[in-house]
Amino acid sequence: MARKPRLHVSGCPQHIIQRGNNRSACFYADADYAFYLKKLKDAALQHQVKIHAFVLMTNHVHLLATGKEQSSITDMMQAMGTSFVRYMNITYQRTGTLWEGRYKSSLVSTREYFLTLSQYIELNPVRAGMVATPGAYPWSSYRHNAMGIPIGLISEHDEYTNLGGTKAARIQGYRNLFPEHLPKEVLDEIRTCTNKGWVIGNDKFKQEMELALGRKTHGMLQGGDRKSKAFKDQRT
Repeated sequence: MARKPRLHVSGCPQHIIQRGNNRSACFYADADYAFYLKKLKDAALQHQVKIHAFVLMTNHVHLLATGKEQSSITDMMQAMGTSFVRYMNITYQRTGTLWEGRYKSSLVSTREYFLTLSQYIELNPVRAGMVATPGAYPWSSYRHNAMGIPIGLISEHDEYTNLGGTKAARIQGYRNLFPEHLPKEVLDEIRTCTNKGWVIGNDKFKQEMELALGRKTHGMLQGGDRKSKAFKDQRT
């Protein structure tokens, strides 16, 4: 069966996940994380993509990004796949596939879900038990968004800048919104929509995306899906 084409709308943010093959590690040392971020910055600039939030986990990557053109994010991820895999193969004298198939992505409604997605991404190391607080993890956008430590890769979205009229106000506003944990139903919705390639947003946003794309962009979130082995295997 042919794979459905990805959902792309110019100027609409996307939540992106790329996993290591068979859940294997795709980063081994600090230098690997640093190289990935450098090449991501280069690829984002080249292909006109704005990166708003990210986290690099041991065996997968989350991005919240907006592409200027319909193909911008796809082109960026292809460029990243080539450069980073080459780096890993040379550095660790390895061969074979680094990533697990195609990256997964979902269109994100800015007003209702953008900041929630940013928090979901930056809380990943806490949910994984790697750190007690998101600020303790060095390889995410939390330090830029919530601590004011500049990360050149980050382009601040309007939903973030609207939190305050000054940098200090935006940082404090973002930190005030940040929960210790996101509700399970929110986690389930984000995970299911991203893994299935559905849009993340309210009914109005879903209808708008269906009209813009001329195809169905969402499904029913059912308990059966969340209890299935396939869904559990995708939990992040």
